[in-house]
Amino acid sequence: MNSEFVLVLTNVPDRDCGLALARQAVEAGLAACVNLLAPCVSIYHWQDKLESAEEIPMLIKTTRERYPALERLLRDGHPYELPEIIQVPITDGLPDYLQWVSRQTSRSCP
Repeated sequence: MNSEFVLVLTNVPDRDCGLALARQAVEAGLAACVNLLAPCVSIYHWQDKLESAEEIPMLIKTTRERYPALERLLRDGHPYELPEIIQVPITDGLPDYLQWVSRQTSRSCP
């Protein structure tokens, strides 16, 4: 199987932000499914200062074709100056599930 399908990772500052972005992505047909995970603590350097923040990880299932529009949606709606948006190729998976991802991301937007 080729890497037609991708998993997109991002973190948001709170559940409400994650829910809003997830709904927008799914309603627009840019994602088949979005998982909002339990809060985690992220530790990183930002502007020469060690930072830590509680964040909500998001796992977004989509296709490589829909990724550019999904990235735009995430960038436009994300509250961070520099959001983490990472695309990971899905090299294999349950064929029926991947077909469902394909159908959900190729349907017409409401």
